Amino acid sequence: MIRLDKAKERLRAIPKDYTYTEARALLNQLGFEESNKGKTSGSRVKFFRPSDEKIILLHKPHPSDVMIYKSVQGLAKFLKNIGDL
Repeated sequence: MIRLDKAKERLRAIPKDYTYTEARALLNQLGFEESNKGKTSGSRVKFFRPSDEKIILLHKPHPSDVMIYKSVQGLAKFLKNIGDL
């Protein structure tokens, strides 16, 4: 199994310990580019894929790297809806 497939499988399981680093790596492999949305964005991060102009906003967790469960569910749902999961 290639690394992308393993990353997708992990997200499909919607684990409670899914990290922002894992999400960023998966989205980058799927062609998304990370953007901080400017100085006033706080911990909101936009991921944009130029090929089909899809956008998802994620909250960068702090101080831990573990995302909240609802965010992981939302990411999985978004990627399923666009056919990437």
